[in-house]
Amino acid sequence: MSTYTQIIYHIIFGTKYHQQVLHKANRQKLFQYITGILQNKNCHLYQINGIENHIHILFHLHPTIALSDIVKDIKLASSRFIKDNNLFPDFIGWQNGYGAFTYSISAKQTLIAYIQNQEEHHKVKNFREEFIQFLKDNGIDFDEKYLL
Repeated sequence: MSTYTQIIYHIIFGTKYHQQVLHKANRQKLFQYITGILQNKNCHLYQINGIENHIHILFHLHPTIALSDIVKDIKLASSRFIKDNNLFPDFIGWQNGYGAFTYSISAKQTLIAYIQNQEEHHKVKNFREEFIQFLKDNGIDFDEKYLL
């Protein structure tokens, strides 16, 4: 028997100290690079976007890959790519940790639209507020001291 899965992951992580360094001019290059990482790991990307201090990635995780491994690979490789190509000169790294939320396939279009509209969304809600809302909506206990 083959392995069949349909698990959609929405991962969110930010820049170290929430620095506003992911300038719009080079964000697409970063997103294309991350897309390549996911494709090389046989993951299917549905949407990627972000603003100056964090990114959202919606994708199907290949069943042979651990979530923590793909996030680690994305963060390490993209940090190196950013620095090697001087995409964001003030970028010092990604924050420790990440948020990862699973959804059914029926939520895919809503999530894609949400991620596509990050700039508009963040005119009324900052990253911290958004992240806390995701944690609450998904029933995840958290300690606010780790959300600096």
